Amino acid sequence: MAAAAAAVSSTFIFLAPNTCSSQTLKPPSLVPFRRAASAVAFPRLPRLVPVRASVAIEKETPENERPETFLRSADSPHGDAAAAPTTVRARFERMIREVQDEVCAAIEGADGGGTFKEDVWSRPGGGGGISRVLQDGGVWEKAGVNVSVVYGMMPPDAYRAAKGEAKAAGEDSSVKAGPVPFFAAGISSVLHPKNPFAPTLHFNYRYFETDAPKDAPGAPRQWWFGGGTDFTPAYIFEEDVKHFHRAQKQACDKFDPSFYPRFKKWCDDYFFIKHRGERRGLGGIFFDDLNDYDQEMLLAFSTECAKSVVPAYIPIIERRKDTPFTEKHKAWQQLRRGRYVEFNLVYDRGTTFGLKTGGRIESILVSLPLTARWEYVHQPKEGSEEWKLLDACINPKEWI
Repeated sequence: MAAAAAAVSSTFIFLAPNTCSSQTLKPPSLVPFRRAASAVAFPRLPRLVPVRASVAIEKETPENERPETFLRSADSPHGDAAAAPTTVRARFERMIREVQDEVCAAIEGADGGGTFKEDVWSRPGGGGGISRVLQDGGVWEKAGVNVSVVYGMMPPDAYRAAKGEAKAAGEDSSVKAGPVPFFAAGISSVLHPKNPFAPTLHFNYRYFETDAPKDAPGAPRQWWFGGGTDFTPAYIFEEDVKHFHRAQKQACDKFDPSFYPRFKKWCDDYFFIKHRGERRGLGGIFFDDLNDYDQEMLLAFSTECAKSVVPAYIPIIERRKDTPFTEKHKAWQQLRRGRYVEFNLVYDRGTTFGLKTGGRIESILVSLPLTARWEYVHQPKEGSEEWKLLDACINPKEWI
């Protein structure tokens, strides 16, 4: 998913989807889901509200060099792009660009020879992004790490539908609200290794603001954070899964001990492939529309989560990247990659929103693997390593 699309899309998913739960592993066409008795109760998650042509975003222009900032001058300290960032917008942009550099350096280091191709782009009215892709490397089939800053306009009706808000009591229907300006910034990454014993990783962190005048009718000012990091192996190594989840919990626990169980459940529910009755992978953390805590605290929390990506993931890659494998292992990895494609093109709100609103197509689809596989009515043998992975995707576990 593109960082721009993912950042913007966090506003457009405010109707509850189907719930999902634990069950016995059965062929995909026969899977009925029942809620596990031990499942932690949590509010039902939102689903995408159609918004085709509801959002205005300028087309991008290729650039030869990276600017100091993609912010409009009014959002930079005293209009100086080189000055230390002070606003939340400026500090969030600085953070995601630092994380992009850190992750790309770690990916190139683990690959041992591959390098990222970089595209820089901007938009005339402000905003832009940096897309980096390493493809056909020594370790990585495809690794994409994108950052973006977006300014746009959203009709107030779309804003109200997105936030699930009814028209305020006593609101004068004859007063027509104007379009709602918005700002969004985000980093989004999907990392697909070649070795079937090395897991895929996805992470995305974003910040969103509406920028309407304070008293504009029907268009209240608002801000929120969203994001998460999730883990998608083709084979289960419990030490790897526990290491990954422990890193997510450590990042969460620095701010609120309720965050990890809450956001793990949210992650398990969000990355659910409804038509398959299974999850995309083995979870992690996911949160969205988060603004019920202090803004400074949530900025620090998002930063901590983003900075934890490298230590959570790279040690696992170093352990698994050279593990011998067979054609059978590779075929199973390709089948799981097919599930990845299905989720991203059908359910992922960053992808679907970007495709509907004219986002940068190469950035939006960078999350897709180079290769994937579909087999008719494929079902792994019960008790096999492949079956264990599928069972864990159908019945989420508490790993730590």
